[in-house]
Amino acid sequence: MKLASLLALGGVASTVTAIAIQQPNQAVFQDERLPATEKFLIELGPGETRWITEDEKWALRRKGVNFMDITETVDLGKSISSKATVTFPKRPVHNDSLVPLLNNLSKEHMHKNLEHFTSFHTRYYKSSYGAESAAWLYSQVNQTISAAGANKYGAHVELFNHPWRQPSVIAQIPGKTDKTVVIGAHQDSINLFLPSILSAPGADDDGSGTVTILEALRVLLQSEDIVKGKGENTVEFHWYSAEEGGLLGSQAVFAAYEKQGRDVKAMLQQDMTGYIQKTLDAGEPESVGVITDYVDPGLTEFIKQVITEYCDIPYVLTKCGYACSDHASASKAGYPSAFVIESDFKFSDKKIHTSDDRLEYLSFDHMLQHARLTLGLAYELAFADFD
Repeated sequence: MKLASLLALGGVASTVTAIAIQQPNQAVFQDERLPATEKFLIELGPGETRWITEDEKWALRRKGVNFMDITETVDLGKSISSKATVTFPKRPVHNDSLVPLLNNLSKEHMHKNLEHFTSFHTRYYKSSYGAESAAWLYSQVNQTISAAGANKYGAHVELFNHPWRQPSVIAQIPGKTDKTVVIGAHQDSINLFLPSILSAPGADDDGSGTVTILEALRVLLQSEDIVKGKGENTVEFHWYSAEEGGLLGSQAVFAAYEKQGRDVKAMLQQDMTGYIQKTLDAGEPESVGVITDYVDPGLTEFIKQVITEYCDIPYVLTKCGYACSDHASASKAGYPSAFVIESDFKFSDKKIHTSDDRLEYLSFDHMLQHARLTLGLAYELAFADFD
């Protein structure tokens, strides 16, 4: 299925410049100020809903309460009964092909990209800065695909527009079938104290995940078999908008996929991949945090094996609660999803959602391990026989 026909459901922008141009004397943020009484329907757990104002949304987030804003996506998952159970490979089998690729992953590339990505005052999804950062990200993904020559074989990137200013970005590498493997991260950032005013560099949340999967995409496209569409399955890389507003962007994307009957076999979310200081301070080993609650157990088990095979550090099992990142949107649509994070959740970065979520606190050696996991999983599942 051509990606452009699907993304039309989300109102795809025809050119990236359409979201990037800012008129002279235009307000920096252009934040849509909502009436204080306007209410949004949030879901705090399966079947647990509440109507709240936007200010109340931010108050919940400041308390560490996760939720999905389902105001516009109340039908997400209605056709879940039609989704068949997915069986994942018993173990990784492409070591010979992957080892040379893994050696090409670059901390320097990730550092350079994250340095630029955090230079925006904020990537708040309602702001003009959020639109500009998405435009820059789109251009980087497009250049990555073009540099690999993958566009000659049908690989491409599109914008998935939303009612707010920042679009989601979706790259597709066609395989032999429409069975699809999704690698995701969220591109927006937020300062929960004054979202429309204060800075939100979002280095870890989720600039780290954004550049981690971008680097995995760059190296994945060094595989001639992947570029020429010889994989059994299609691979997509998603950078979602408005995760901080209640998984808004990813819900819109997966609602569109569900409506189109897209056959998504697996979705991995990378949200926060760079902070390890609290782990080290606690005397614990540097590890990849593998989330075990509200995820697909089969996919999660295979991810554990991929970490063991392709990473230089172990994994630690941990939990993050309901709707803690965009994988929850895929799960609700009936697609197998999983989530990995930088550490045991209790040791994860507490500087997020502030002006102090900065690049200098992150470990690019650790982000490299997440890139190895991402590349390993994407390649293994690109060639997996899901029949």
